Amino acid sequence: MSLSFEKRRKKILENLGREDRVEVPVLAEEFHVSTETIRRDLERLDREGKLKKVYGGAVKVRSDSLELPFEEKTQLYAKEKAAIGRFAASMVEDGDTLMLGSGTTTIEIIRNLTNCRDVTIVTHSTPTMLLAMEIFPGKIIFIGGEVNKRQKSMSGPLAELMLKQLRVNKAFISVGGLSIAEGITDYELSEVNISRKMMERADECVILADSSKFGKATFANVCSLDEVYAIITDRQVSQEWRQYLAEKDIALWIADEEDN
Repeated sequence: MSLSFEKRRKKILENLGREDRVEVPVLAEEFHVSTETIRRDLERLDREGKLKKVYGGAVKVRSDSLELPFEEKTQLYAKEKAAIGRFAASMVEDGDTLMLGSGTTTIEIIRNLTNCRDVTIVTHSTPTMLLAMEIFPGKIIFIGGEVNKRQKSMSGPLAELMLKQLRVNKAFISVGGLSIAEGITDYELSEVNISRKMMERADECVILADSSKFGKATFANVCSLDEVYAIITDRQVSQEWRQYLAEKDIALWIADEEDN
């Protein structure tokens, strides 16, 4: 028995959230309907603005090609980011050396390291560095380079050269999106290069991503999901993503905002 349009609609959008693209023949087989029925479904969803119909299937609507300025991002998913930052900070031990990527999630780690005197942090994020100067008692190494005024971070060859000289226990990287098809992505090539270098120079790398980042692919690729060891997110992440990452043997840690 085939599903109604409303049920097919829900499943199509769920599939698209996980995979960034859906194919007509695959959907037809899954729902036990004709390919013409699926094409009509996709045309209807296209008109509703829910997806973009392309040859052979459909893709997500791209409304996230430009990253918001740092100040605006701080207002989004603030409770979730605070919980993720607290969870990440709980992983830090005495004697650790850390690399912290830029972003409004990684800065939350600093707020929870106020008693860590025997810890060294390395960062290219100006807001993270300035907050650390106020409340973090350990050692701070700031990575200089070309200034990204919009995101308040440093990048470019000089920043990459400095990172190449260092080796740390852990790196915490904030990203723009996580997609099954595209892997870990971010908005700017310069930031992607810094993230890659931090991952290379750390014994252990943890991705920080609130649930809004799942099923999203932004401009530039950082790495495939197969290269990811662990992800910290919030409790709103879907069951489908939890199952998928478990099957891939990728650790998914849920930071509960009620713990904050």
